[in-house]
Amino acid sequence: MAQATVPATATDAAIAPISLKALAPWAVFFGVLMLALLYVVGGEQGATALVQGETIHEWMHDGRHLLGFPCH
Repeated sequence: MAQATVPATATDAAIAPISLKALAPWAVFFGVLMLALLYVVGGEQGATALVQGETIHEWMHDGRHLLGFPCH
């Protein structure tokens, strides 16, 4: 049986790297997003609570235990 091959083109071989200048805003965005998620899961209860009541605590309860945060 014959093997079919596709010839490589110049655009396939040369992939331009992403510069740090272009990557920096995304890194900052995801860093802030991860810190916010860490706060909501781990710290949104008690003295540092931004939301009153137990709603956030109850929504994040299992995730808090899974990640090892004490909550009771």
